[in-house]
Amino acid sequence: MKPGKVIGTVTLGVRDPSFSGGRWVVISPMGEEQLTGKNRSDVSSAWSLVAYDDLGAGVGDAVLYVEGAEAMQPFDRPIPLDAITVALLDTYKFTPPTES
Repeated sequence: MKPGKVIGTVTLGVRDPSFSGGRWVVISPMGEEQLTGKNRSDVSSAWSLVAYDDLGAGVGDAVLYVEGAEAMQPFDRPIPLDAITVALLDTYKFTPPTES
């Protein structure tokens, strides 16, 4: 799982029926600078991604997401999906690793 922030939504004209009940959101991955508050911008320097969301995440929400084959686990058959939100974060605390 990776942390990210929802920075937008995607509007589709047509979608596969497998995805009913959810929507698509644009996620900016959260790295150390966003997690520690050094960069308060909603957008990180990493590439943003589009993920399927059936949790109801809105713009500005912090989420956890998974990518790859694990993203298909909630579905009963293989579907064309590479990223999905798995948790909405109410609060989080990040302590950067110390160098030893």
